[in-house]
Amino acid sequence: MFVTVFLFPPSFTSARGQTETTVGSSYLAAVYEHRVILNPEPHVAPSRPAALQHLHQNLDVYEEQAARAAQEGAQILVFPEDGLQGFNYSRSSISGYLETVPDPQKESWNPCTEPGRHNNTEVLQRLSCMARRYSLYLVANMADLQPCSSDPSSSSSCPSDGHWQFNTNVVFRSDGLLVARYHKHNLYFEKAFDQPPRPEIITFDTPFAGKFGVLTCFDLLFHEPTVTLVERGVRQLVYPTAWMNQLPLLAAVQVQRAFSLGAGVSILAANIRSDPLGMTGSGIFSPVSALHHHARQGDPEEGRLLVARVPVLDPLGGNTEGGVRGESWLSKPVDSGYCLQEKTCLDCTTPPPSTSPSVTPSSATFSSSMMYDPFTFVLLHGAEGELSVCDGPLCCRLQYQQPQQGSSTELYALGAFAGTHTVNGRYALQVCALVRCAGSEASSCGQEVEEAESKMDFVLEGKFGTRHVYPSVVASRLVLEQPEHLEKTTDGRVTMRHSNMAAGLVTACLYGRMHHLDHD
Repeated sequence: MFVTVFLFPPSFTSARGQTETTVGSSYLAAVYEHRVILNPEPHVAPSRPAALQHLHQNLDVYEEQAARAAQEGAQILVFPEDGLQGFNYSRSSISGYLETVPDPQKESWNPCTEPGRHNNTEVLQRLSCMARRYSLYLVANMADLQPCSSDPSSSSSCPSDGHWQFNTNVVFRSDGLLVARYHKHNLYFEKAFDQPPRPEIITFDTPFAGKFGVLTCFDLLFHEPTVTLVERGVRQLVYPTAWMNQLPLLAAVQVQRAFSLGAGVSILAANIRSDPLGMTGSGIFSPVSALHHHARQGDPEEGRLLVARVPVLDPLGGNTEGGVRGESWLSKPVDSGYCLQEKTCLDCTTPPPSTSPSVTPSSATFSSSMMYDPFTFVLLHGAEGELSVCDGPLCCRLQYQQPQQGSSTELYALGAFAGTHTVNGRYALQVCALVRCAGSEASSCGQEVEEAESKMDFVLEGKFGTRHVYPSVVASRLVLEQPEHLEKTTDGRVTMRHSNMAAGLVTACLYGRMHHLDHD
């Protein structure tokens, strides 16, 4: 009742040709983590011919990877955000890269077979022909210009130069037809682009897996479009991203895996590779399987293609025969728990021991900054114990045991934060996190750490004011571990249990998003 994936040679990961056990139907998905060829002068506007010359350098790499993905039998391939032109442009300097992407909801167009219908669409034509040549559903990200006249109802928000510039995902069918266009809603310091006048909820259908939703990078942390897609029953997401890793809570693969588990969805996540900006981390995640890649600093490889077999997920609440049952564990109050020990999506017959009643918060608390937020922490002492910590309405509780403590002197702390994050974005949170501290002093707790030696068996629990809680267990060197047991009760209590770690614990986290408080 689970999907088996296998790691192949260093520059290539595949699940084809191996023994796989699946529930119901499945498909082969591919994502490519691309070391983008950058424009060395992004603040200088190139001519259209110069911009095209640059774009085709990256498109040449895409072409190679599309051929490899097709060779492995992939049916859908996702490329990363900013993978064609790169980043750090101004509104004016990106002008040579812009193409106007027609709305596929208003017109049917195959750029490969009808190249003359629209002018200045060389990138769209090449991507379309790529999809057609290799018989792939293809997802890519590009820079899009839309005249304000295309949406008269939003003329009041039109920029002064008379057009919008959007960070845009495009999706092509395996015959090259343009089937979806999505304008990124939650921008992250992107001076070249506009936020669209209204959030777009974009999906497309495939013959091999049904419906997919489309989102980009920072969108993952917000209600629109991401939560709305899931609430509408979309179980599969394509996700181009250019994500800068930030431990202990927001490494790229950590966030991707956490959302897949918490929302009960599959995510095909393709990230950019950029060492100077700390960008790496791509994966193919479902509630019952995970294949991911996180490059080490200085790794010379140019990119990484991941290919994995993914179970087709039924729409939430649906009963399609042959599909994977696995609802979002957070949308389903249970008494017996939601069990992942056997990598199934069935209820456990023997729940873990009850963690009630709650424990009085530990007295020796201290405050330290983690991810720019003032967390309240309490230190762990000894090889085993039970402790709790509160921040405002949120109380977090931990039971832990270190099976083999050995000579390790690593310091760990349990932290809680309930409030609004205000640095590099504004969003409301409730977070319970067990983290390895960077040093031997309490003041180092919350700092970025990538490696750890101490393995830990634990039960981490919090009582949250939201059902949007995303669990993660990160081991040394950004290895993700699948929690053994996840449970949510009707009163908002969320419990994660894990043991028998393969490597030292860096972070165990329950990351709650309070979407309804974002604008307070």
